[in-house]
Amino acid sequence: MNETLKRSISGAIYIILLIASILYSKESFFVLFGVFLLIAVYEFCSLVHLNKIFSISLALISFLSIAYLLFFKIPLNPYFDITLTLLTFIVSLKCIFFLFEDNFIKINSVSKYIYLIGYIILPFIILTKIPFGLKGYNPKIIIGIFILIWINDSFAYIIGKSVGKHKLFEKISPKKTIEGFIGGAIFSIIASILISKYYIEGGKTTQNIWLGFGIIVVLFGTFGDLVESKFKRIAGVKDSGKIMPGHGGILDRLDSVIFVAPIVFLFYQILNYVS
Repeated sequence: MNETLKRSISGAIYIILLIASILYSKESFFVLFGVFLLIAVYEFCSLVHLNKIFSISLALISFLSIAYLLFFKIPLNPYFDITLTLLTFIVSLKCIFFLFEDNFIKINSVSKYIYLIGYIILPFIILTKIPFGLKGYNPKIIIGIFILIWINDSFAYIIGKSVGKHKLFEKISPKKTIEGFIGGAIFSIIASILISKYYIEGGKTTQNIWLGFGIIVVLFGTFGDLVESKFKRIAGVKDSGKIMPGHGGILDRLDSVIFVAPIVFLFYQILNYVS
């Protein structure tokens, strides 16, 4: 089968499955992202050579615990969410510092588990909390975030391939360009305004919030992509897995999302605190 056709078919199946699961019910949303988490943990363990059974068990117990609390609306300490998010944010900063390190050979064992928890497991848990607000489950929020990420990735690729000349971070991702980054940013910000106005159907405050989401997606989505690329560089592989023909693994598809989710959630928490 032609590689472009294979990539298009697997990409379409992924998008349909994702949107259908998010829209159908909160149960299908949790099941899908629970499965995505387990696959992502398996792929990450393969990249950095961690014990898969222990890591998958840790991820499963953590995810099911949060799912149980959300489903049955069991109240938590008001500082639980902000603590969880700040811990993940600290690991995200560690990932960014790791990105700029010259080390392409070895990651120590302690760092591997820190990355497993703060770069993979906790972001997935936070991702499942994003659609839950005061009025319960709202699938539009998480779909809107995914749309912003897809638009940013797509236009960064299209514009970078068409007119890109200046490399963004050549030693990690030779194909990314500054022109592509700027193009993705422009279209993502336009999309954030359109989403807030016509899909979320909010007022001025909502539009400003989604403008913030658009900026977060551009900056941290790019970092997420680059961080995963460095893990793959160290492992000496092109893709994190082979589950999606033409696209690679689940981590390859969700690398931007899991880096963006904690920042979006933290941004939302700060807004709630200020208001």
